[in-house]
Amino acid sequence: MVVQRLETLGFRNLKDGELFPCEGVNVIYGDNAQGKTNLLEALWLFTGGHSFRGAKDGELPRLDREKGENAPIASLALDFFSEGRPQKAVLQIENGRRSSVINGVKKKTGSALVGKVRAVIFSPEHLLLVKEGPSRRRGFLDGALCQLKPAFARALSTYNRTLLQRNALLKDISRFPELQDTLEVWDLRLAKLGAGVMIERRDYVDKLAPRVQAIYEGISKGKETISVGYSPSVKPSVENFSLLEAEEAFLKELKRTLRSDIRSGFTSCGPHRDDLELELDQISARIYGSQGQQRSAVLAMKLAEAETLAGISGEAPIVLLDDVMSELDQSRQDYLLNHLHGRQVFITCCSPETVSLQETGKRFHVVAGCVQPEEIG
Repeated sequence: MVVQRLETLGFRNLKDGELFPCEGVNVIYGDNAQGKTNLLEALWLFTGGHSFRGAKDGELPRLDREKGENAPIASLALDFFSEGRPQKAVLQIENGRRSSVINGVKKKTGSALVGKVRAVIFSPEHLLLVKEGPSRRRGFLDGALCQLKPAFARALSTYNRTLLQRNALLKDISRFPELQDTLEVWDLRLAKLGAGVMIERRDYVDKLAPRVQAIYEGISKGKETISVGYSPSVKPSVENFSLLEAEEAFLKELKRTLRSDIRSGFTSCGPHRDDLELELDQISARIYGSQGQQRSAVLAMKLAEAETLAGISGEAPIVLLDDVMSELDQSRQDYLLNHLHGRQVFITCCSPETVSLQETGKRFHVVAGCVQPEEIG
C-alpha cells in the first residue's frame, strides 16, 4: 500500500494542513519537540490500533495551553492506494472517543480500520525487544501474527483465558486437594490450544529469520551476522514438530511439572514462557551487543516484519521509523536513507548532517508543528 495524502486538523501540536509523501523514503526532520513523531502517530492510528506512545485518545486533540486542557475534537484524513484501488479513510477523535469512515462508510470505532491500513512501527521503546526479557519478544511475534491472522489473535486470547483458569485451579488445589481430579480437562484444553500457538510462532519465525539476516547484513555492511531462532519452553523431540507432537510434548511437560505448579499456583511451561533468541556473531545480542548493534538488530527485525507481512498478504505495509538514526554510524544511516527500495518509509531524525545523506525521496522540515516540504540536494 502507498499513502498519497495525510490531512491533520486539530491533532496534537501540528498545524492544520496536508502532507503529500512520495512512494519511497520520506524524511521528517527538525529539532526535538517540534511535532515529528506526531506525524508518525497520526499515520499509525489508521491501522486501528491505539497510539504507539501509550497516549489515551483524549490526549490526541490539540492542547489549549491557556486552558491547560485538550480540545474536544481532532480529525485525520488519509488518501491511500491499496488492494488495487485508491481508498480514503477518516478518523475523528471527539471527547476521548474515536470514530472512522472508510470509503464513505461510517464506523462507530477507530478499530474498524484494522486490516485496511497496515504499518510497521519502530520507536525507541522497541529497543527493549533486545534489552529486556522474553515477554517483549513474544509480544513482537504475536503482534505480527495478529496483523496477519485474526484467527491467531482469537486462539491466543482463548489460550490465555484457559491459562488463567488453570492457574486459579492450581491455587485452589493447595487448599482443596480433591480438585486435582478436574485438572486433566484443563490440561488437555491448554495443550491443544498451546500447540496451535507454538506451530504458528515457529512457522512465522521460519519466514522471518532469513529476512532479518539479509537486512541486518545490509545495515551492518557485512560487519556482523545475526541469527534468529524460535525457542519454545516446551521442546518437542524434533525441530520440525507437528501439531500432534507439540500437543503431546506439552501434555508430558504439564504432568512433569505438576507438583511444582501446585506449590507455586502457576503454570511453569507453555507458550507463555517462549522466547525469540537473537545472536550477533553467535553471542547474545542482549548481553554483548553494543547500543548501535542492538538498534540495528531491532531495525532488521522490524523491516523483516514488513517484508514478511508483504510476502504473506501480497501487499507491503508502510514503514514508520521514529528517532532511528541516533547511535548508528554513517554507513548504517546511509542504508536506511538510500537503500530501502520497494516500500514506502517515513523516517524522523534531528541531525542536519544525517539528513544531508539522503539522495532520493522527499524531505519535510518540521518547526513548531508546521510541516514544510524541501528540495533534496
